[in-house]
Amino acid sequence: MAQAPKTAGNLRGIALMAAGMFLFSAVDAMGKFLTDTMHPVQIVWFRQLGLLFGVLVLIALRGPSFLRSSNPKLQIGRGLLAACSATLFIVGVSYVPLADAVAISFVAPFMVTVMGALILREPVGVRRWVAVTIGFVGTLIVIRPGMGLMHPAAGLVIIAATAFALRQILSRVLAGVDNTQTTVAYTAIVSWVLLCIPFPFVWQAPATTFEIWLLIAMAVIAAFAETLVIVALSLTQAVVVAPVQYSLIIWGTLYGFFIFGQLPDAWTWIGTVIIVATGLYTLNRERAITRMK
Repeated sequence: MAQAPKTAGNLRGIALMAAGMFLFSAVDAMGKFLTDTMHPVQIVWFRQLGLLFGVLVLIALRGPSFLRSSNPKLQIGRGLLAACSATLFIVGVSYVPLADAVAISFVAPFMVTVMGALILREPVGVRRWVAVTIGFVGTLIVIRPGMGLMHPAAGLVIIAATAFALRQILSRVLAGVDNTQTTVAYTAIVSWVLLCIPFPFVWQAPATTFEIWLLIAMAVIAAFAETLVIVALSLTQAVVVAPVQYSLIIWGTLYGFFIFGQLPDAWTWIGTVIIVATGLYTLNRERAITRMK
């Protein structure tokens, strides 16, 4: 009976993470669509604006007390990483097919394993190191560096994935000292303020009413997705909900096909299968080790 609350929390966390991934895929597709007429910084600025608006509403209703953080430096760092990862991904995806960019971005779980070992001093066995190595090989198959088949902007997607992995590490640390509202607030405020610095230099008025509504929809959906992911991580351990992130490949492929008419080639599928298989194995090992503690 003692396991029932934990199991219920895990199921809620998985459901919230799945919903968040579906919404993030929609945001990525909207962002890629808008890159034809807008600067990536402007797109990400609107993306973060929705999250900021939600925080301002929360402040109006409850006051600013929840902005107190036990570790403001880490919170500010997470906001910086949010701005960097989102901007770099949008820049990358403006040149790289959406499904390919999503596949490349799944170097992030391997980065989490490496960073967990180096930063959090988490034990990583030989089998997990082998899985991480094979996963990186899968990423190289997708990118095929030196063959001229993938745009160099794919490197920006890798950097964005690294920044996202660092965000996950910070989320894991902050979940033990700050509540979800505090983390959401710092992420929204810090990332938006940072993006305001280059924003005046890249601003371009939307050309159509459709673009205006698309920017608004992207802002609202991104805010909701970010909140769902943070709540999911607060309900259960990262190793439980992390496999759900691979659903992004499904949604990214569908959006890429139906909106942009793009499908991954055979080598990209092979690399993606390797990435997913080794990623799931790594996460399963982490879950097994967590259960033994």
